[in-house]
Amino acid sequence: MTTYKGINGFAVQSVASDPSPLNEGQVWYNNATYAFKLAAVTTSGTWAAGGNLNTARAGSGGSKAGTQTAVIVYGGTLGPSYSSATESYNGSSWTTQPGSLNTSRASLSGFGTQTAALAFGGLNPVNAIQSATESYNGTSWTTVNSLNTGRYDISSSGFGIQTAGILAGGNLPGVSAATESWNGTSWTSVNSLNTSRFQNASAGIQTAGITFGGQTPSVSSAIESWDGTSWTTSPATLPTAVGYQGSFGTQTAAVTAGGLTTVAVGTTYLWNGTSISTNPNSLATARYNLPGAGTQTDGLIIGGTNGASNLANTEEWTGPGVPQTKTITTS
Repeated sequence: MTTYKGINGFAVQSVASDPSPLNEGQVWYNNATYAFKLAAVTTSGTWAAGGNLNTARAGSGGSKAGTQTAVIVYGGTLGPSYSSATESYNGSSWTTQPGSLNTSRASLSGFGTQTAALAFGGLNPVNAIQSATESYNGTSWTTVNSLNTGRYDISSSGFGIQTAGILAGGNLPGVSAATESWNGTSWTSVNSLNTSRFQNASAGIQTAGITFGGQTPSVSSAIESWDGTSWTTSPATLPTAVGYQGSFGTQTAAVTAGGLTTVAVGTTYLWNGTSISTNPNSLATARYNLPGAGTQTDGLIIGGTNGASNLANTEEWTGPGVPQTKTITTS
């Protein structure tokens, strides 16, 4: 007779806490909760509540290459005022950091990690369009070389790491297709988007990126991919035209969530490099004008606005195909 031990080489273990990481098909007995459990793979991505920001904000920048347990956000609008504050997330709670942006601003963009990030563009407190770029070392912000063209409405439009990234589109004012490439020292103007847009959602690295939707100024469903030299319009389009989304991932495995059609939405889309699909599970809170970070299997979106007020809540994403703990019952 085939047994669990015969298949796996060991018996079902009795443990005081659930194991991590999980392997699909793994079975164990949790002797603290008196339950048999199974690692079963999800068939669709899910959102769960994370920790709240200390200060609700929309239009902030974020460390897009960060992880679900290590990310920062900075700047943003607090309502009548603009912020310079930086907050850091450890996977459960946010901490306000002593290092603040040198220029308070909202509608800015950024990329990088929790300890090596870049912030650029946006609007300052008197609505002056910003070209200023700042570099973060995990403790403090330093002003470095500016964008060639100041722009705003770019919260999710940048992608990359602190030493190599891309910004595409934006509001000048006036809709822009301009793309700039960052090499760790300075910005260089490169080939433009095929469709001018702002508040487009992007993901990837300096040599392989993707951008979705945005405002043209009417809402767009267009998708374009970046190969390090030029943009190509994809034959695939978003199922519903949307702008102001949060986004994260790579050129071939990305997530875009939330956004603005004519109202705030919580819809989540998955991109596989060729086609885009609607995930069955939406954000718990419909929202727009927000950053995201992480990968298609493990990410998060942060803050934003529902159209009536700024939000502080974080939602954490677990993508499809990831082992999840299931309690074994007789039902």
